[in-house]
Amino acid sequence: MSNIISILKNEQSVWQALRNSKKPIVLYGMGDGADKVLSAFEKYGITVSGVMASDDFVRGQSFHGFTVKKESVLAQEFGDFTVALCFASQLTEVMEHIKEVANRHTTLVPSVPVFGNVLFDDDFIERNKNEIEAVYNLLADDLSRKVYKNVLLFYYTGKIELLDEITTDKKEAFSKILKLGSNETYVDLGAYNGDTIDEFLNYSDNDYRKIIAFEPNEKNFKKLQAHCADMKNIDLWQLGAYNKNTVLEFNNKAGRNSAICDSGTKTQVAAVDTILCGIAASYIKADVEGADFETLEGMKNTLKNFKPKLNFSAYHRFEDIFRLPLYINSLNPEYKIYLRHHPYIPAWDTNLYCV
Repeated sequence: MSNIISILKNEQSVWQALRNSKKPIVLYGMGDGADKVLSAFEKYGITVSGVMASDDFVRGQSFHGFTVKKESVLAQEFGDFTVALCFASQLTEVMEHIKEVANRHTTLVPSVPVFGNVLFDDDFIERNKNEIEAVYNLLADDLSRKVYKNVLLFYYTGKIELLDEITTDKKEAFSKILKLGSNETYVDLGAYNGDTIDEFLNYSDNDYRKIIAFEPNEKNFKKLQAHCADMKNIDLWQLGAYNKNTVLEFNNKAGRNSAICDSGTKTQVAAVDTILCGIAASYIKADVEGADFETLEGMKNTLKNFKPKLNFSAYHRFEDIFRLPLYINSLNPEYKIYLRHHPYIPAWDTNLYCV
């Protein structure tokens, strides 16, 4: 048993730490993440004293009534202060800069979800305590259990150093867990511009049986078509993955961030089982921007009948880290379920690898 709930309850939440801070609180970053953090601050009664950005991004702009300032300027105004990090990055130089800031000032990461508005707090833990405990004992190795514990602690406490202890390169997961062969039937859900197809080809020595790729965004899909124009045995679908065949609204944000929303561009989505029609997928990667659970629901027959290797994002919603492995295990208890966190602040790029 993990006693992970007891471990969490022995810690101070990031919300408590910020509310009790004796120093001024400064938001580091602007945009959607900072908007969500400010909304959570209002809920928990946390007061903000300033907004900062990296020196290269300060142009005298305003954010929620605060003039965005450099760290050095805020240090002159406040002396010391507590930093609330409000953006995400996987760039090495940016992550190093975040850690440099953390060396100068207490730096915490308020836990706000990539999608939805459910916060990781005491109420969330209480509602989901049985599921949180159950997953720890499903995981296949010690590193997976360490990743699971640290990510949950990170969500709760906002302490960046918890991620340093568990960060591994994707190469480890591909070489030691997935072990792709030269005869794979690969299903890429959220293929973007073909970058994850390239990743697959790299780890399968450019040899495969078939590739089936979904990409809902029209601009991305055209880039995907161009990228794969000379490839053999590949089917490209301008679709989003879901639990049924229907039409949903997508926000059509740039890059790989296109996702289901309340109003936007009407987009076809489909259950993977209906597209495969009995094709024996051997490896499925999914990065479907918040529709991860629904995507699994739409491929339950494939998981039951063929047990493909899985590479699934587990960070878009806080509950994904436990509800996805529980659902996978319920569909096919033969799966060995691994969890890895790759270089990213906050705990994005935390993925399930199932074999």
